[in-house]
Amino acid sequence: MSVILGISAFYHDSAACLVIDGKIIAAAQEERFTRTKHDPNFPAHAIDYCLKQGGVRRADLDFVVFYEKPLRKFERLLETYFAYAPNGFRSFAMAIPVWLREKSRLRNVIREELGGATNAPIVFVDHHESHAASAFFASPYDEAAILTLDGVGEWDTTTLGSGRANNISLTRRIQFPHSLGLLYSAFTYYCGFKVNSGEYKLMGLAPYGRPIFRDRIAHLLDLRDDGSYWLDMSYFNYCQGLTMTSPKFHDLFGGPPRDPESTLEQRHMDLAASIQAVTEDAILKIGREVHRATGLDRLTLAGGVALNCVANGRLLREGPFKDIWVQPAAGDAGGALGAALFVWYQLRGNPRTPDNRDSQQGSLLGPAFDSAQVRQSLDVLGAKYRHCDDEADLIRHTVDLLASEKVVGWFQGRMEFGPRALGARSILGDARSPKMQATMNLKIKFRESFRPFAPIVLRDEAHRWFELQPPHESPYMLIVAPVRAEHRATISDDQRETMTADPDLRNRLNISRSDIPAVTHVDYSARLQTVDAERNARLTRLLKGFHQRTGCPVLVNTSFNVRGEPIVCTPEDAYRCFLATEMDALVIEDCIVLKSDVAGHGEGAVREKYLAQFSLD
Repeated sequence: MSVILGISAFYHDSAACLVIDGKIIAAAQEERFTRTKHDPNFPAHAIDYCLKQGGVRRADLDFVVFYEKPLRKFERLLETYFAYAPNGFRSFAMAIPVWLREKSRLRNVIREELGGATNAPIVFVDHHESHAASAFFASPYDEAAILTLDGVGEWDTTTLGSGRANNISLTRRIQFPHSLGLLYSAFTYYCGFKVNSGEYKLMGLAPYGRPIFRDRIAHLLDLRDDGSYWLDMSYFNYCQGLTMTSPKFHDLFGGPPRDPESTLEQRHMDLAASIQAVTEDAILKIGREVHRATGLDRLTLAGGVALNCVANGRLLREGPFKDIWVQPAAGDAGGALGAALFVWYQLRGNPRTPDNRDSQQGSLLGPAFDSAQVRQSLDVLGAKYRHCDDEADLIRHTVDLLASEKVVGWFQGRMEFGPRALGARSILGDARSPKMQATMNLKIKFRESFRPFAPIVLRDEAHRWFELQPPHESPYMLIVAPVRAEHRATISDDQRETMTADPDLRNRLNISRSDIPAVTHVDYSARLQTVDAERNARLTRLLKGFHQRTGCPVLVNTSFNVRGEPIVCTPEDAYRCFLATEMDALVIEDCIVLKSDVAGHGEGAVREKYLAQFSLD
């Protein structure tokens, strides 16, 4: 038996992954255990979980693998600081002590954190090789093109290559400071959102705007037909400062960065639309180039930019590939998985037989809690609940709740690995309800009113509701596709004027555009997850029950958390979140808790205390 522990840490979204004899046994982000969103610290809790899930001890480890090479990254930081000196001294003074104290001696830090309980070799894998390995080795393909895109690893920001059997090869690279990810993050920062977490908000804002700044972005980005690109660094500040953009950038786009939480203006929506369009153009060009260079008809993607599901959808529809597969934990958390798989396949040379779907197991790789554990937790918490001995009874009651427009917390099986709730730690609602979007945003998620919700849909029904034709699927909520024309609503002239001119984005979003208005964005798009019995059997049975009852195989699915909080992990996390919001019911394994049964039991005080724990970033 060969036991490999993969680790990503010390930037954001620390995580751990356990691979035994090439099989992914467990993977989780540290934030889910510490309740600190995007926790960058050493993933001690995630490691403990992975080892427990695998039934192994630290002494059983054969390899410990870190997802990047810290000394190469340190080299890049030093070269960048020296190149911009004396500018950037403040950033230098903040970063260097941390590097000298921890990151430059990372091998010792890892051994210390593991308690000296293992003599396993510690291996450091290149950051983008970790991304590439997570994309290809977990994919369903025996051979495929590989594309990785993010902010920056050691030096690389974009890599192109191919994978065949048990080997990956990256043949082209674009290096720092030229980065498509950092370009998108610069606009994220400029529009008032938090870098490394707010990029998806910018993507959600883009459909409200027009790409009228595309020509101005050409001043920043020289994008060639072969997908290569170059940034004019005079418009940016991330090399030498603590911000993303420079005064020259601000002059070009009409003023200083938006203050977080201040009013969003049409200019910000147009900026979001413009950088989204440019990013999609770039990804299409890079995709076409890697297809030309490799001659392969399937593509695997990873890196933070691969979470741009709008670009992924366009690449699938307009690009040259027969199919694409995106690593569900495409960001740094997935580096832990890729690093472990890289050692098993690439360094150890073990044979690889791709699964017909993928080896990610629905990305349901986190902790699970059985019925006895759930009931014990609910009893300790003093919850009043109904226990369902029969799953059919549980499904029937849940369908009843959903069909009557109730909002349901859904906690089932193993927790998801990656940033998306995929039906294990989800909040569900009726996609047909015109008021569901506003209800979830304002009363449950406590988040920006402009952000759309995602649909889950039975895989075999997806092509009837969305422009996603078989055999294509989107099991990890990483593809955006338009709602089919026959399900779109007729829009009146007054509604059309509201859709384009009303400064209150809630009014724009709340116009019913389709038969499933709660998941249809202002441009008729939807970030869909296709659901199948192989990956998530109970969720499939729930959707089938809802379909039989209503004729609609679609539900709203959003992550089980509130703004500023990680997705819930334990039954205790779920119950507290349930009390702190206006969810109507909690379906947790085979137990159902109704809000009407806990009303008046101090839920208001719980809500106030609960929300005070989280910064609403």
